[in-house]
Amino acid sequence: MISTGLQTAAYILASILFILSLGGLASQESAKRGVIYGIVGMFIAILSTLLGSGVSGHIYIIVAIAIASLIGMMVARKVEMTSMPQLVAILHSFVGLAAVLVGFGSYLDPHTNELLGSERTIHLVEVFIGVFIGAVTFTGSIIAWGKLEGKIMSKPLAYKGRHAVNIVLVLVSIGLGIQFGMASGTEGLTSLYIMTAIAAFIGVMLVMAIGGADMPVVVSMLNSYSGWAAAAAGFMLGNDLLIVTGALVGSSGAILSIIMCEAMNRSFLSVIFGGFGNASSLASKEMEGEVTSISHAEAAKLIDMANSIVIVPGYGMAVAKAQYPVFELVQLLTSLGKKVRFGIHPVAGRLPGHMNVLLAEASVPYDIVMEMDEINPDLPQTDVVMVIGANDIVNPAALEDEGSPIYGMPVIEVWNARRVIVMKRSMAAGYAGIENPLFYKENADMLYGDAKESVLAIVHELKSL
Repeated sequence: MISTGLQTAAYILASILFILSLGGLASQESAKRGVIYGIVGMFIAILSTLLGSGVSGHIYIIVAIAIASLIGMMVARKVEMTSMPQLVAILHSFVGLAAVLVGFGSYLDPHTNELLGSERTIHLVEVFIGVFIGAVTFTGSIIAWGKLEGKIMSKPLAYKGRHAVNIVLVLVSIGLGIQFGMASGTEGLTSLYIMTAIAAFIGVMLVMAIGGADMPVVVSMLNSYSGWAAAAAGFMLGNDLLIVTGALVGSSGAILSIIMCEAMNRSFLSVIFGGFGNASSLASKEMEGEVTSISHAEAAKLIDMANSIVIVPGYGMAVAKAQYPVFELVQLLTSLGKKVRFGIHPVAGRLPGHMNVLLAEASVPYDIVMEMDEINPDLPQTDVVMVIGANDIVNPAALEDEGSPIYGMPVIEVWNARRVIVMKRSMAAGYAGIENPLFYKENADMLYGDAKESVLAIVHELKSL
């Protein structure tokens, strides 16, 4: 056992390490260091909690931690990068479920019945809010996982009056909360059950109403929810470190969601309540022009004649695991004296920073990976843009078609380059479910096929030139 003072010092140290971890994750160069800070901080947090006063059943806790850690390592090793968003979403659901269980456990704890006056009222408010946030996070995360996994349609399930229904449900929950707070003993359990069911339903409807194009924001938003759920659990348990950690996760997730919404020129509230990704009331423009396709040899010749090349990756690159051949292509082009850079859209892929992680995994130098705002001004002077498995983030309809669901969303304006090579398996629409006029542009050519195989074929053709 350790003293309360020593435990408090350990919690402060862990909190500092968590803050340093978030700071380290701000850039690719320091991300690894940030992860290490987080691991060490969590180890200190668990150890100091386990050895703290009032904690019993150490054997059971250690066994549970060992089993959970083993399961976590096995799952993490088996999960592909393409499935990482799904893993993150389902992990958020566990945090929400934990908050719900902690809330019920805290309410049924005999110690709760011993509280009197304002102290009891404050604790019941903590329990009620914690269970509400946890239930919303739990079901919302499961729906997000289903959409990302393809088990639930990615299109938004929007119906008239859904906002009014949600508001009524929230008001009913508030009424149940008042009844819950006024109940004596455990008589408020029925109110807590009903509110939990309502909150779970709200979580389902909130995420079901959000379109597939918004999934990176949804994952970030659920990350924020899980943080607030953890903070609420910290209040219920009287654990200062859990409060601090939850607040850090909740606030950072909210800030990231807001930043991503700004990058899409969308209101944060409109995304949360299903405003983006829904069908527009205006008619979309008809596709004009003719789609042209080229072979790998023709694509290699275009690239060989180019001096400046920009590569725009998307989810298709992740699915095909093409990041390693792409790095090989970059090395080859760089050795030939060509200027090669990457253009990364803030919401490319299914997870914030998805493309950055893939490129870092393949050892692509950080200094040639540019953000959308950095690369767009240079595209008119770019000879060739290679779009690898991206669709919605390079869709001209965002700027040209007021009837498009993504109108107003900033995109990487690849069509301003001299030539565009779009690498896709087919002409199928992207995750937002809309057609892309880029395919019909005069300076754009389609290169059909698997992204990995196509890049390898281009590398082979370049070496033979």
